[in-house]
Amino acid sequence: MFSKIFIVLACSALLLFTSCHQQKKYHEPAVKIETNFGDIIIELYPQKAPKTVAAFLSYIDSGYYKGGSFYRVLKSEDQPSSSFKSDLIQGGIWQTKNKMQIHIPGIPLETTKQTGLHHHDGTVSLARLGPNTGSTEFFILIGDIAGKDYDYGGDANEDEQGFAAFGQVVDGMDVVQRIHEQADDNTNFTPPIAIENIVRL
Repeated sequence: MFSKIFIVLACSALLLFTSCHQQKKYHEPAVKIETNFGDIIIELYPQKAPKTVAAFLSYIDSGYYKGGSFYRVLKSEDQPSSSFKSDLIQGGIWQTKNKMQIHIPGIPLETTKQTGLHHHDGTVSLARLGPNTGSTEFFILIGDIAGKDYDYGGDANEDEQGFAAFGQVVDGMDVVQRIHEQADDNTNFTPPIAIENIVRL
């Protein structure tokens, strides 16, 4: 009888531990990027970048990112000595669902001057060309060296408006690093790294 009670209690404790471990809490709305290298957990900042976060979550809820990819990479060792150094990976649906992506309207640019956010190691930010052109494509910055160049007033783009930071990697930077280390050809991953999906937590 005692042994049966002990087994039941032990199993209950194990289930409780497993449940608590799996239900890790994050301070902000969080999402998970699923890749074959592992998962990347990102906290989002809707209070500071509401338009960007709302759009990003709408793309997730619509299933846009299922079957997406990380397709672009910047590695500081491959960049000219005359330019600022930058390490990042960029992904989204530009390569896998291009016909859809080009018809998605741009999000009004929420600059770091407006949001108070800054680019540093693990920052998730919206990729863009001109002002208000960012939509589904995003990048994850690696390291702090180039952070100020991606903020408002920085040199990363000609208009010096910077990029819209809207989230932070809180778990899985080792996965980001492993992806960053994969083979590339002139800033393009060869082959691209599959994004299985991005889901809310």
